[in-house]
Parts: sequence; C-alpha cells; structure tokens
Amino acid sequence: MATKPSESKPFWLRVLDIASLVFMAVATWMVFFYAPREAVMGEVQRVFYFHVATGWVGMAAFIVAAIAGIVYLIRPNRKWDILAVAAVELGLVYGFLNVATGSIWARPAWNTWWTWDPRLVTASIMLLTFLAYLLLRQSIEDPDRRARFGAIYAILASLTVPLTYYSIRIWRTLHPVVIGSGDPNAEGGFAMTTPMLHTLLFSVLAFTVLGITLLWHLIRLGQLGDRVEQLRVKWMGN
Repeated sequence: MATKPSESKPFWLRVLDIASLVFMAVATWMVFFYAPREAVMGEVQRVFYFHVATGWVGMAAFIVAAIAGIVYLIRPNRKWDILAVAAVELGLVYGFLNVATGSIWARPAWNTWWTWDPRLVTASIMLLTFLAYLLLRQSIEDPDRRARFGAIYAILASLTVPLTYYSIRIWRTLHPVVIGSGDPNAEGGFAMTTPMLHTLLFSVLAFTVLGITLLWHLIRLGQLGDRVEQLRVKWMGN
C-alpha cells in the first residue's frame, strides 16, 4: 500500500523543531556550566553526558525499526516500512555519535582511542548490522519485496541491541556500568553528584526530543521518496 506525503510541515513538527533547539541549548549549558568538573578525569568527563544520551536513543531507534517491521508483516502498509528505514537511519547517526564520543572519553581514561572491549565489539556489530540493512535494501527493486525483506531483517538485527546493552553486565569489561550493577573492577567509572545526575537525565531528554524531531523529518523525506518511486514505476509501466 502506497503512502501520500503531506504538503506542508505539520504544526506539531514546528513545535518540536523549536523545542529541540531549546532543549539542546539548555543541555549544553548544563554540561559545561551546571555539572561540576569531575575530580579524576577532568573536563573530558563532560562528553559522558552526550555519550550516554546518544547511546540510549540510538538503541531505542533500532527497537522502533524492529517494532515497525513486526507491524508491517501483520499489516503490510508502506508507512511502516518508511518508519523502519527512518528509525534505522536515525539509530545509525546516534550510534556513530555514541562511538565517537566514547573514543574521545577513552583516550584519556584508557589511554587509547579504541580497544576490543566486549561493549565496543557488540556496539560495532550492532551498527554494522543495521548499516547492512540499508545497503542490502538497495539491491531489491520490487518495493513490496524490499519492505518484507527489511521487516524481517530489522527484527533479526534488533537482537544485537540487548546483546550490546547487557554486554557490560555479562562479560568482564573495561566499560563502566552507569545504570545498575556491573563488574566492580570496571575502569573509568565514577560516582555522580546530584548536579551530574540532573545533567545526565536532561541530556537524555534533550537528545530524545531531538531524535523524535529528526525521525519525523526522515519519515517525511521517506514519504516523498516513496512518491517519487511510485511515479517512476508508473512511468516505466506506460
């Protein structure tokens, strides 16, 4: 079933655009001026607030893609496929930001930009798996067949999300556990003060609002792309 893109930007998307700018500005202010300087790691610890927030939202986006895939298999409507693609694109952007900020933090904390730690390995597998989702879709011409393939692939690929989340709780790892218990020998952990916790929670909220806004924009772009593809198929059939 085809989709029809809306002609103008919805009112609530305009509201989200403004809210994203305000929330991100406040989060940045809190990171640099409200949260205190961490005693051991110093200024580089401030990247932690962006690192955690991008990681959480990125994994949530991949789960959304899997849910959209399940719904598509039950009710084959192209809008669910468009949502899944948009969610994967968003998850990849957030995921690579998460890896980049983690490397910035790891350089002074672990004395290396990268190490084959279980969390880093599973996160890399997760990102590469979803990157392959986008690449493999391009090899399928038929839109409905491509959507079915994408739905099944997204569901299977989503298994890498809990694997990544629990990797630092299952295996002995250098990566600290921020929420819940983990290996007490993990390196790079620190006790958060109340302002630090406030900053972390607000950063997660700000990146979530920004993620929802970007997802909506990506869906609109996907709808336009779907419309172009319909016209191309119609033109080639005449």
